[in-house]
Amino acid sequence: MSGVVQQQESMSLAGQAATAGQGDWPGDGGGNWPRNPRLYDISPIAGPTGGGNIVLLTGTNLQGTFQVTFGGTPATIVSQSPYGNSVTVTAPPHAAGTVPVVATTSYGTSNPVNYTYTAGPGPTVSVLVPDNGPTAGGTAFAIIGTNLTGASVTFNGVAATGVSINGSGTVLTGNTPPGPAGNVPVVITTPLGNTTVSGGFTYVPPPPLPVTTGISPNTGTAAGGTAFVITGSNLNGASVTFNGVAATGVSVNAAGTFIVGFTPAGAVGTVPVVVTTPFGNAPVAGGFTYTAPPSPVTTGISPNTGTAAGGTAFVITGSNLDGASVTFNGVAATGVSVNAAGTFIVGFTPAGAPGTVPVVVTTLGGNAVVPGGYTYV
Repeated sequence: MSGVVQQQESMSLAGQAATAGQGDWPGDGGGNWPRNPRLYDISPIAGPTGGGNIVLLTGTNLQGTFQVTFGGTPATIVSQSPYGNSVTVTAPPHAAGTVPVVATTSYGTSNPVNYTYTAGPGPTVSVLVPDNGPTAGGTAFAIIGTNLTGASVTFNGVAATGVSINGSGTVLTGNTPPGPAGNVPVVITTPLGNTTVSGGFTYVPPPPLPVTTGISPNTGTAAGGTAFVITGSNLNGASVTFNGVAATGVSVNAAGTFIVGFTPAGAVGTVPVVVTTPFGNAPVAGGFTYTAPPSPVTTGISPNTGTAAGGTAFVITGSNLDGASVTFNGVAATGVSVNAAGTFIVGFTPAGAPGTVPVVVTTLGGNAVVPGGYTYV
């Protein structure tokens, strides 16, 4: 019986030993595997024999990495992720060929990943055009340089899209990704190394849209000509329409906070008012209400007689005569003009049959018959 027990105990200990060994990283002594560094990837996978290019190592348990070697030659550590999942280094010089890259922490040395040193010059950049564009991205750009074959491009670490390179590796084109306002680094990465574009790229915030806060007055005659003021912000370069018809005499102050102008003629009722700048449109809340113009009033005509041949100069007095036309017995007078105050009309009589005929003044506000009419002699 004791032999059976001893055999069972022996088998149990052997199983525990086998379980403890499962998953241990080689060389960790059987207990440090969860903390030992491990590498998954390296980018780029190749670079120039002269070194000096930036290389990113990714993996786990890389916190506290104090040494990275390329084929036994130490690299310069540039930065490390606080989460232990990456280390950025500057590759050291090395002879051409593929070499193992390992990272070392206080818990041990990682598995190797391969990196290939390639004889040949790395990429160079002479110009990036344009060197600025909107934060929304999508700006088409061109990079002129040398040894750009196989290159990728990042703007502030974000990959450009639509990248294409000519056969000689001297021109790279693409489209910018979205980015924050301000200047950001632009990095070219090729199998032979990296290079940073001098001056980088400047993301420009979108221009401000116009803003309107009101119009005063918000009513006026349908005849138009009402002086108005629109208040707001970002109004520089604005034009204004009332129901799609352009206002006249429009002017904007230097600060872009108000617009002055004169309303066009319009139909009676409330119509939309829209401010347009080079950067967008803004409707004016409440719009503008056209009211019927006042009816014309006539008080007399002088002289009130003239030759039947017509051509007699006349003056009609009254009020609200703006925009008036005049007929004598239904025939239009000629040379009609109204003063700015709308208080008198001048013109010339048409020809007419002898006798007294009606004289009618017509404006947008209606019609008015001149008292006493006009007598042709």
